[in-house]
Amino acid sequence: MNQIKSLGDLLDLHEIDLGIDKLLDERGSLPELEQYRTAHEEVVRLERERSEADTALKAADLGLDKSNGELEILAIKAASEQNRLYAGGISARDADYLRREVDMLYGKVSAMEDDVLHFIEQKELAEQEVLRVADEYSAAVGDRDELSTVITDKWRVIDKQLEMKESQKAEAIKMVDDYYLEIYDDLREHKSGRVVGLLVGDVCGSCHLKLSAGEVARIVKDDPPRCIHCRAILVT
Repeated sequence: MNQIKSLGDLLDLHEIDLGIDKLLDERGSLPELEQYRTAHEEVVRLERERSEADTALKAADLGLDKSNGELEILAIKAASEQNRLYAGGISARDADYLRREVDMLYGKVSAMEDDVLHFIEQKELAEQEVLRVADEYSAAVGDRDELSTVITDKWRVIDKQLEMKESQKAEAIKMVDDYYLEIYDDLREHKSGRVVGLLVGDVCGSCHLKLSAGEVARIVKDDPPRCIHCRAILVT
């Protein structure tokens, strides 16, 4: 009778363990988890884009500042040389040389102005890119955080159920003989799924395979009874 009671309690313990397994599997396979991973990858990608956009804006800003500075110096020099030319008091030869120098300087000024316009356009594009990425990044972080909240809420519910199951398990273990627990734990370690089942007539409640009358007669004499097919512990 004690064996029957202990094996019956072992079956109860196994049902609790299967419930725990189910909850743990549910906890680790929430559809929101995959969505969160995807959302997090998007946030990381946009962080890289944001860094690249910031770098591009800084480069355009530095280029614009440098070009403006060089343009200002060049324009002052060109104007100064032009004033010398218009002031007169120099030989025709020197005036001709100075005129070519002034033309060359203003040619450089024109080219430098083109550079400045280019950097202005680059800066405007970079600013637009920074704003675009910032908006997308903010939206992506919001999506990720929303998923995190959903996951946390669902985990809280599951963890509460797990806490109850673990409490039930602690009580159920007290009812099972250590000898059976050792066999049970070994089965649980090396075999997934159901490792304790009812022997219903001549059918194993674990693998659901049929046993012959001789096999049933032999099994019920074992301590504990074990299915010859799946080696599950059978409660008769």
